[in-house]
Amino acid sequence: MDYLTAVRAFVRVVEAGSFSKAADSLELPRNTVTKLVQSLEAHLRVKLLNRTTRQVSTTSDGEIYFDRMVRVLEDWYEAESELSSGQQNPHGRLRVDMGAGMASQLIIPALADFHERYPDIQLDIGVSDRPLDLLSERIDCVIRAG
Repeated sequence: MDYLTAVRAFVRVVEAGSFSKAADSLELPRNTVTKLVQSLEAHLRVKLLNRTTRQVSTTSDGEIYFDRMVRVLEDWYEAESELSSGQQNPHGRLRVDMGAGMASQLIIPALADFHERYPDIQLDIGVSDRPLDLLSERIDCVIRAG
């Protein structure tokens, strides 16, 4: 069972008040939504929904589960949103080491454009030609030519 999809289906059924409306909003067949909720109930070993031919309502356990899962899904979506916006707006510290010639001819002249494009990146540049231990010196990237 895809646990996340089952939880999303359960939450949508409660919010929509019916399996049909939930299925439409999730763009899934109605019987798939029904099976997801049934699998979730079997997994939890508790009845989450009272079903009649005309109405769906939560049991007391279902109400508690719904309240918690709504918060879990909100946190899930927020985390995904933060990560995808992080891809658009990278941030943090980047430690780079390079040779003097490369630094003075290529990198330093381009720093203003880099900082304008990526204002949330703190760039620490080291200039050396010596062999480095990337782990102990905590260097993220080394650029060498030759």
